[in-house]
Amino acid sequence: MASSSMSARGGSWSAKENKAFEQALAVYDRDTPDRWANVAKAIGGRTAEEVKRHYENLVEDVKYIESGKVPFPNYWTTGNK
Repeated sequence: MASSSMSARGGSWSAKENKAFEQALAVYDRDTPDRWANVAKAIGGRTAEEVKRHYENLVEDVKYIESGKVPFPNYWTTGNK
């Protein structure tokens, strides 16, 4: 099974693409006609289907995290304990 960050063309989503994706989602909400086509155009180099699949994977990841199935990382802190 491919990772949620993998595209149909076989490449993973870059940080730049993910940032453009986030920004486009803020502009094109769920009531926007042709939402996925608009988001794909804003990102560039991605199809509407790839963008929609990326969003659906993100929603599933968030559900998984919010359900408590993903443990918080044990970050090291600096300073006095």
